[in-house]
Order: sequence, then structure tokens, then C-alpha cells
Amino acid sequence: MKIKAFTMAEVLITLGMIGIVAAMTLPSLMNYHRNKALETGFKRSYSLLSQALEMYQAQTGERLIPEHFKVMANGKRLRDFMSEYFNVMYDCGLNNVCFASDIYKTFNGKVMFNYTYFDDGQFILNDGSVLFFEQPVATSTHIYLSFDVNGYLKNPNRVGWDVFVFQVDSRGVLLPMGAPGTDFYSETNEYCSSSSSDWMNGIGCAYNALTDKFYFKNLH
Repeated sequence: MKIKAFTMAEVLITLGMIGIVAAMTLPSLMNYHRNKALETGFKRSYSLLSQALEMYQAQTGERLIPEHFKVMANGKRLRDFMSEYFNVMYDCGLNNVCFASDIYKTFNGKVMFNYTYFDDGQFILNDGSVLFFEQPVATSTHIYLSFDVNGYLKNPNRVGWDVFVFQVDSRGVLLPMGAPGTDFYSETNEYCSSSSSDWMNGIGCAYNALTDKFYFKNLH
């Protein structure tokens, strides 16, 4: 009676073929799951910001507008007023005692991002994400609210990938940065570019992330 079996050579060939297929498909599969996680985090963060502004209006009877929070005019700290609308695990304070300011890079990863717009307070939320505040001064008319959607301990730490910036305009409307009417709107998309070496590259990506259904799929 003969027993059919695979030879060692056949087993090795089969394993080799499986390894080749895995090597070809695994990176794209990992990128897909990473990008889906970033997309989910982006949408969750945008929703949290929208809800916070709505709760602020419901509680105070007015929209949150830059004019009310100009530092030199009245001393109100935006981060102090906003803390009750988020599940804050840790308050990094005004001087950011949580992490180094040079961990974030621009959209294409070529240079360090300008941290200036993240430095008026940071909250680490209970889901690990980080909320940044940029408060208007006497001569400015903007409020920027930014999110690191997966936390500073997780890569890529690149603006336009896992870090997104939103602007509250003079009417109290929350806008994704890069939208028409925001401070970093560009018809040529220079603030969300794979080729730009500008140290603000990525700050205008939130609008693209919100309106382009292929945005996260195309991150690579």
C-alpha cells in the first residue's frame, strides 16, 4: 500500500510561494488598517470639537468667538473654558510638560512643523488623543483647535496624517483648516502638499480629509 505525501521540496516551494505573496500583500494591508484607523480618529475628533462648541453655546447662550478670548484684551484662557467639554485625562499646562515640541513633522515628513499654533495649552484626553489650543491675541482674529487623533506616542506624528487643524471663525463657526475662508486656504493646495518643504505644510489638510473620500486611502 502506497501512502501519498508531499516531498520536502514541494513543501519548501509552497512555503516560499506563501512567503512571496505575504510579502507583497502585507504592507498594503497594514497601510489600509492604519489609514482606516486615522480616518476614524479624524472623524471622531471633528465630532468632539463640534459637540464641545454646541455645548458651550447651550450653556452660555452665545457662540464661542475669537473676540471673547483675546489674551491681551481680557485675560481669558480658552483652554480653561473648554476643559469641561472634554474628557481630559491630563492637562499639559500652558508650557506643555507632556512631550517635546519637535516631535511633529509636516505633511510629507520633510521638515519639523511650526509648533507656534499648538502652544496655548494641550489636553491629553482619555482616549489618548491630544487637543491643542491656539488663542487669539489683541491683533489676531483666529482660534485654532487641533487634534493629534492617535496621540503623541503613536506615529506618524505628521500634520495632515494624524494631526489636523480646525479654525473657529469670527461667527463662531468651526471650519476644517484649508476650507475657503480659513487662514490657510490655498487654491494651489500649498498647505497640503506632498512636495512642499514649507514648515506649515499640512496645516490645510483637514478640509481635504473631510471632503475627499479617497484622502486617507491615498496616504502612503
